[in-house]
Amino acid sequence: MKKKIVRVFLLLATTIILVLFISTFSIQLFTSGKTFHTLNRIPKNKVGLILGTSKRLTSGKPNPYYHNRISATVRLYDAGKIEYILVSGDNATLYYNEPYTIKKDLIKAGIPENKIFLDYAGFRTLDSMVRAKYVFGLDSVTVISQKFHNERAIFLAERKGLHAIGFNAQDITGSDGLKVRLREYFARVKVFIDLTFNTQPKFYGKKIEIK
Repeated sequence: MKKKIVRVFLLLATTIILVLFISTFSIQLFTSGKTFHTLNRIPKNKVGLILGTSKRLTSGKPNPYYHNRISATVRLYDAGKIEYILVSGDNATLYYNEPYTIKKDLIKAGIPENKIFLDYAGFRTLDSMVRAKYVFGLDSVTVISQKFHNERAIFLAERKGLHAIGFNAQDITGSDGLKVRLREYFARVKVFIDLTFNTQPKFYGKKIEIK
């Protein structure tokens, strides 16, 4: 009986590892050459889409992922590689509003307010990419986040008919970065589950033209 349990456990563990590997490898392969680290190589797009995250960690410390995305967005705009910025994030409660918080920091960094548009219903990466196409009417976009996140976003976007490239914000090393990267493996499996079942954004709403 114990041997049977061990075999079942090993089979289950092997299956999980294989699924994680295939999901990760497929997304990396598909998005190869579609993310950029330097400004001189990235093509110009009308709109840059910054994917939201919290400004602070649960410990209360500043979130480096957040600040690095702000920095990358400003660099991209100042270099003339994007004309407008779409901020997509979670606006779940009265006291938690990613898009508005990001907008304030972008304005502080010198980006004109009339160049910034907000997507308050970007609860998930899938929602952000689908709404960019169907609510904000985009055919192409430059996604701004860390590379691992950009790859997942681009993969989803292309599957939903939105041409996307990514500008990679600086990543995080150490234990904090490791935790996020581990979660990313499972997020990539979720991508294929969502595509299989044609998961839709939580909200659509009225169309908004970026101009």
